[in-house]
Amino acid sequence: MRIKAAIDKVPGGMMLIPLLIGALIRTFLPGIFDLPEFKSSFTGGLLTGTSALLAAFYICLGSTIRFQATGYILKKGVSLWVGKIGTTFLIALLIKAIFPDQNHLFLGLSALAIIAAFSDTNGGLYMALMGQIGKKAEDVAAYSIMSLESGPFFTMLILGVAGLASFPLLAFVFAILPLILGMILGNLDEKMREFLSKGQDVIIPLFSLAIGAGINLTNVVKAGFSGVILGVAVVVVTGVVLFIIDRITGGNGVAGIAASSTAGNAAAVPMAVAAVYTGYSEIAATATLQVTAAVIVTAIFTPLITTWYAKRVEQRKATV
Repeated sequence: MRIKAAIDKVPGGMMLIPLLIGALIRTFLPGIFDLPEFKSSFTGGLLTGTSALLAAFYICLGSTIRFQATGYILKKGVSLWVGKIGTTFLIALLIKAIFPDQNHLFLGLSALAIIAAFSDTNGGLYMALMGQIGKKAEDVAAYSIMSLESGPFFTMLILGVAGLASFPLLAFVFAILPLILGMILGNLDEKMREFLSKGQDVIIPLFSLAIGAGINLTNVVKAGFSGVILGVAVVVVTGVVLFIIDRITGGNGVAGIAASSTAGNAAAVPMAVAAVYTGYSEIAATATLQVTAAVIVTAIFTPLITTWYAKRVEQRKATV
């Protein structure tokens, strides 16, 4: 049976399909989550241990982030990173100023879902696109800087600074600590980087299953539609901003468009934030579905727009 090959054909399949399986269990077998035998079992730990699984994932992810960077990598990576985070922060300020209820905005979207989807770039997609159509290996390596977006830290920081949530200082420390630990281990020992980096692929479907086990599918239709709108907004808004920044910093705009996506691990952020700030606990499940839908939408549209524009750039060069 070609199970993995079938899953890989689905955009974001290694996250989406386990998440759906977990959601089906929660929707049709909700009673098992209240059983003492389930709570004390390994199965219960697997389906409810989201925090532990995410902590392990962020350690593995952090190990891939290198401290050192060349001038070009630093300029490209920092500019795109600042553009992504800065745009998300401005959106957070607009939400705070315009909408009195940040948990129920346009089409059921919440501030949590919007900030989580806008603040994290799909690194695998970016590196695949730039590796295929980029002209410099450094364009790919720029993601070593942009990968700092990963995890709940910047989502929490933006929500907190914009006044959309309140977090104690230690919450920020503990949120970023696993990522920093992974970074330290990966930079101190290349073998540790190689060892830990492999864990990302294994842990993704496991924490997705646990996240899904906290979702009731009765809200999936509404969340899915609003998630599509969210995904389109991420591509359009961040695509335009990052395109301009890329051109200003000496690029041709392709890298900026290639970064106009939502990372698959962003779907885990709403639950992670809600674990710290209880004001988002009731909407975290819906926000997870919306961000997951945005991940899929951006995984489709970002490559299409990036390759289309890259071809136009090549055609213009050919006519000069």
